[in-house]
Amino acid sequence: MPNVYVEPQPTGRPEGSPITHYKLEYAHGASVDGVSHQTQADAISAAKKLGYDPLIARVRHTSKGNRDHWRAAP
Repeated sequence: MPNVYVEPQPTGRPEGSPITHYKLEYAHGASVDGVSHQTQADAISAAKKLGYDPLIARVRHTSKGNRDHWRAAP
């Protein structure tokens, strides 16, 4: 199964600001399903239903090219 990224939104938010939703993205930044998921769990579930292995952020400011910023979803 290919990987997709569960990206917390808004991207580049300042320190202390809340996450409003999550998006599923490919490594090049395009949306997988065009949906704003309200929770990380919803995004993970949607990715798995579509046949992807979701990766979730380990850090607040992510880079898809940096493997240390991501971990496999449970």
